[in-house]
Amino acid sequence: PSPTTAVPYMSVKCIDVRKNHHKTKWLMPWGPNHCKKLKDFDEAVSRQIEANDIVFAVHIPLPSKEMSPWFQFMLFIMQLDIAFKMDNDLKENAEITLDVSLAYRDNMFDDWEEIAHAIEIRKLKCTFGSPKTVESEGRHYDCDFLPFMEIGSVAHKYYLINIRLPVNDRKGINVGIGEIKDIRLVGIHQNGGFTKVWFAMKTFLTPSILIIMVWYWRRITLMTRAPVLLEKVIFALGISMTFINIPVEWFSIGFDWTWMLLFGDIRQGIFYAMLLSFWIIFCGEHMMDQNERNRLSGYWKQVGPIAVGSFCLFIFDMCERGVQLKNPFYSIWTTEVGTELAMAFIIVAGICLCLYFLFLCFMVFQVFRNISGKQSSLPAMSKARRLHYEGLIFRFKFLMLITLACAAMTVIFFIVSQVTEGHWKWGDITIQVNSAFFTGIYGMWNLYVFALMFLYAPSHKNYGEDQSNGDLGVNSGEELQLTTTITHVDGPTEVYKLARKEAQE
Repeated sequence: PSPTTAVPYMSVKCIDVRKNHHKTKWLMPWGPNHCKKLKDFDEAVSRQIEANDIVFAVHIPLPSKEMSPWFQFMLFIMQLDIAFKMDNDLKENAEITLDVSLAYRDNMFDDWEEIAHAIEIRKLKCTFGSPKTVESEGRHYDCDFLPFMEIGSVAHKYYLINIRLPVNDRKGINVGIGEIKDIRLVGIHQNGGFTKVWFAMKTFLTPSILIIMVWYWRRITLMTRAPVLLEKVIFALGISMTFINIPVEWFSIGFDWTWMLLFGDIRQGIFYAMLLSFWIIFCGEHMMDQNERNRLSGYWKQVGPIAVGSFCLFIFDMCERGVQLKNPFYSIWTTEVGTELAMAFIIVAGICLCLYFLFLCFMVFQVFRNISGKQSSLPAMSKARRLHYEGLIFRFKFLMLITLACAAMTVIFFIVSQVTEGHWKWGDITIQVNSAFFTGIYGMWNLYVFALMFLYAPSHKNYGEDQSNGDLGVNSGEELQLTTTITHVDGPTEVYKLARKEAQE
């Protein structure tokens, strides 16, 4: 199933002639207790109903349907139908003030319970295609979508939104916003079918990564030496993958946990930071002519910017989704400063990722060049030893190419997911991402981490005297690793020693 569904809603204009507006009762657009409705604003003028007495009501979902916790989240965007009138023109940089309330109930007979109430200001960005003359009256402006609301859980069956446009001439509230004909909302939620596929993947992958992690660490602790940097980093990557795998989302079906979206972002951020740092260290540890090795401090120049970038994205996320935990109608995109900051964050993150990927390609190229130089030593070895090293180098090259492919897909996925999340807020960019892309990238990460632990777990095979005659003076009973970096208690491993001897010559 596709990841999300977008459902259009048209608001119903209700008449509310009570003095104390939003504190007593909720106005329902349809059903047994529906409100008194207006067809249009011309009817309101003829009946002398003021703008302050009109409430736009939207019931979610549409009649004879109900919402489900499997939908995971609800995101709403607003579109205003504004008509051109000579005597009520839309001012430049006009702002619309919305008095919005959100309520829920779990059956059709209960009273509505309030979730949130806020007074929000949105900037109108509209264009008019025709000349502003008397003949053009009644034609609609072309207005951008406005971010309206986001909720991180769908714990109830029915929701109700009441929107008022309070007018105050003295304070200039909702003055010069043109003639608003209708308010439309588009509700976006995750598909229940996709949620079930996602949960099933997480539930299946969690034990498989946990088992390989336990096996991997056990193999390392059996060694006579302490674990080296690369082994520690692979284990840390396994921990971050397990953290993102653990299917805590199952609890969101039974509990109203609105913070799940923010928690998911933080989990993904930790994994991204760990993955990017791992790739730098992985390539660096295989640079054979590099002196500073097996120490994290040798990589602060590369890992530092990743940490700073991750922290910036965390702050940005807290400014958007963190505030939405209190006020679901809040959006960082509503102010000019917020929009510029948000765009700057996403553009800078995208540029940094692309530069990072180019830098990684350069490092991989250097590693390949070094490995190719060392292959000239292979003919001097015995057949068994030579075949062993050829297999070692082939596996290493294969893993390097897989790393590059994984890095490219991750960079593309990050940029596309940011654009997809933002396209409703920007209005002009539309990218349809299907569920195969999401599940494919997620499966790819798990397979990659699994393969790393499997291929980089220390081997306990011993090569006897008869197999090591052609060796370059390395101890015959030494353990072999698929790595060029590991330094043994008894001395370096064979590939490492091979590389260093060649470099010295």
